[in-house]
Amino acid sequence: MWAPSGFAGESNLDTVCVIGLGYVGLPLLIESAASGYDAIGVDLAPDRVDYINRKKSPIPEFADERLFEMVDRGNLTATCNFGALSAARVVIVCVPTPLGKTKEPDVTSVILVLEEIRRYLKPGQVVVIESTTYPGFTREVALPILEKTGMRVGHDFFLGFSPERIDPGNPIWGLKNTPKVVAGVTPACGREVEAFYRTIVEQVHRVSSTDTAELVKLFENTFRAVNIALANEVALMSNRLQVDTFEVIEAAATKPFGFMPFYPGPGLGGHCIPVDPLYLSWKMKTLNYSVKFIELADALNSSMPDFVVSRAQDVLNDHNRCMRGTKVLVVGVSYKRDVSDVRETPAERILELLAEKGADVRYHDPYVPEFDFPGGSLTSMELVEALKTSELVLIVTDHKSIDYEAICASGVPVFDTRGVTRRLGLCRDSVTVI
Repeated sequence: MWAPSGFAGESNLDTVCVIGLGYVGLPLLIESAASGYDAIGVDLAPDRVDYINRKKSPIPEFADERLFEMVDRGNLTATCNFGALSAARVVIVCVPTPLGKTKEPDVTSVILVLEEIRRYLKPGQVVVIESTTYPGFTREVALPILEKTGMRVGHDFFLGFSPERIDPGNPIWGLKNTPKVVAGVTPACGREVEAFYRTIVEQVHRVSSTDTAELVKLFENTFRAVNIALANEVALMSNRLQVDTFEVIEAAATKPFGFMPFYPGPGLGGHCIPVDPLYLSWKMKTLNYSVKFIELADALNSSMPDFVVSRAQDVLNDHNRCMRGTKVLVVGVSYKRDVSDVRETPAERILELLAEKGADVRYHDPYVPEFDFPGGSLTSMELVEALKTSELVLIVTDHKSIDYEAICASGVPVFDTRGVTRRLGLCRDSVTVI
C-alpha cells in the first residue's frame, strides 16, 4: 500500500473500486487484488458481475487464473451497486466512450458514473479516469461534477487521469509490465495517483497535467491510425502498379533506422484506433483548428471495406463468376486476431456490402459464435463444412487457430486481406493477397 495522505476520511486505505469490467477494467481489478488490495468491481451488467463472482471470466479470451484465486481468497468481488464506492480509497473509471452517430465524442457513460461517484465521495478518496476522453475533459467536466460536494480538489479529494494501454490478445505486454502514464489535476493529486499506480505496475511516468495525459492517449492511437492509413494507401497503389504490397513493406523494414513497418488490412476496428483520433479532431474543431491529417487518415481507413469488396469482385471475375448469388465465406469477424471483441470491426461493413451486392454471406470465427450486421444475424459455421459449399473465401481476421492450410487446399478462391497466407507460405494460384 502507499502512504496515506494524512486526511481523516472514512474510506478504506486498502480498497480499490473499479467501475466498468470490460477489457480495461477487469485486468485492473485483478491486478489490484493481486497487489494486496481489496478489489471491488462495479458493472451494470448483471451477467458480467455474476460470472466474476462465480469465478468465471466474462471475456472468453481473458482467463486469468488469478481471478479465480482472488475470488476464493475473498479480496475480489463484483457488484451492480454503486454504494460500494463509499468503501474505497481509490475509484477508477473504465467505462466505454464510443463515438456518436456523427462521430462526436460520447462521454455520457463517464458523466453518469461521475455523478454516482459524487454521491458517495468521501474525504481522502482518489478518483482516476482511465476511459478515453478529449484533452480538458478531466479538468473541465469531471472536476466541476465532483466539486459540487463542496470538497476541494487536492485538499479533500484527489482527481487524476491515466490513459489505459490494454492490448487485448497481447501475450507479452500486459497491465503490469506496460509503462503507465499518470497525471493529477493538482500536484497533490498527481502525487497520490502516481503513488497508487506504483503499487500495481512496474513503471510509472507522471506528466504535468491531465490535459497532457489525455492528449498522450489520443496521440498514441492517432500515430497508429495514420500509419495504418499510409500502409493501406500503399496497398491501393500497389494494386494499381501490380506490385506485392507485403514484399514492399518487408523490404522497407530491412532498413535499421528511420522506418517502422505497418501493414494494410480491411479497415480499422476496436475501441481505440478508429475512435481516439476523432476525439482529438473534434476537440480541435472547438478551437477553430482543422486536423486535416487525421481526417484524411480516417477517410482512407474507412474506405477499406469498400476496396476489399471491390477486390473480392475482381477475384470472382477472374474465376468467371459474379457476386450476386455467390456463397461468400468471411473468415474472422472480430476486429483483431485472437479476441472476441467486435466493436467497430470492419467485418460488419464488409458483410453489409457483400449482402447489398447479392452475395449469399456466411462466416466462420472461433471467437464469435453469433454476429449481427445491418443485413441480418448469422451464426458461425464449422470451417470444413462451410468450405464445402462456399465459392469465395474472404479472410478478414487472421486468428491463429484457423486452419489456413485447409482453406488454401480447398480449391475455393481465396482473398486474403491480412497477408496471413503469405506469412505461412500458403500462397497458391487460387489465393489473392490484398
